[in-house]
Amino acid sequence: MSRIEFSRLSRRDFLRTTAAGVAGLAVVPGSMSPAAGEKTGAAGEAVVALVKTTDRKRGVEGIMKLLPVPSLKGRHVLIKPNFNTADPTPGSTHNDTLAAIVTGLKGRDAASITIGERSGPPATAKVMEEKGIFEMAKSLDFGIVNFEELADADWVPFNPSGNHWEGGFFIPKPVVESDFVVTTCCLKTHAYGGIFTMSLKLAVGLTPKRLMRQLHRSPNQRLMIAEINQGYKPGLIIMDGVEAFVDGGPSQGKKMDAGVFIAGSDRVAVDAVGVAVLKNLGSNAAIMDTKIFEQEQIKRAAELGLGISGPDKIRFVTADSSSRDYAEKLKRILVQG
Repeated sequence: MSRIEFSRLSRRDFLRTTAAGVAGLAVVPGSMSPAAGEKTGAAGEAVVALVKTTDRKRGVEGIMKLLPVPSLKGRHVLIKPNFNTADPTPGSTHNDTLAAIVTGLKGRDAASITIGERSGPPATAKVMEEKGIFEMAKSLDFGIVNFEELADADWVPFNPSGNHWEGGFFIPKPVVESDFVVTTCCLKTHAYGGIFTMSLKLAVGLTPKRLMRQLHRSPNQRLMIAEINQGYKPGLIIMDGVEAFVDGGPSQGKKMDAGVFIAGSDRVAVDAVGVAVLKNLGSNAAIMDTKIFEQEQIKRAAELGLGISGPDKIRFVTADSSSRDYAEKLKRILVQG
């Protein structure tokens, strides 16, 4: 038996089976919503679903209705949560959010579901144990792959031209070879150089822990965060913004209620909307005094073609008046920057 803990799916089986202007920002009702990852409307447009709620189960279900995932029949799904530490949400992914996502994917006939993560500084296994993920895996029947325990051969090297990593970076083979990747991020600031940590920065947990010294010591940290995202492409991103850190973070900080779920398949668009929420709540100077598309993570990701280039490319989809009103407010903030 591998050192990695599983509910049903072993690492060997997993690897084998998986290999193979304001006016320009439209807000439309759910009946017009596209499938997750599907391009609709004008070229280069990003669809962002928004559900105003404090109920995590309702938020996930609402997102999955607004952005119907493609058929998962016979497909192996990997979920990348935010388990950097086991601190309470938004310090880490809320278990209710994760459970709702797993249930939603199972209802769409996924052949298997695996949670993959590398925590840090704490050991990944310790974080998962403290959060009760091993017990959840048994009750909801999903697998677990601990990236921290992968063999060297199970990391895929990437060294794109112009990147700021010395010798490039690595992404776990289970992520690169997955049929469909779902990421679920929190809504928060980052006090240690990242400025904010949402969908783009979630990719830091897809790199080996040995590279963290290089990342944290580099003056190009935020550029490097964006560059990791060249190694994989999520099919669906779900941001739990029920609560947010508007200062501090990533594990602890000044917490405020935001009461929103945000989702899409464009990491730049999702993070831009998340930063707009922080601006609406009132955040620290690093958030409030920099235009959204001038934030280095977002700007670099857009330069690399990982997402949209500006706020005019975002199209919100909503299903009720409170969500629609909130999206309109965020539209104005996005255009103002």
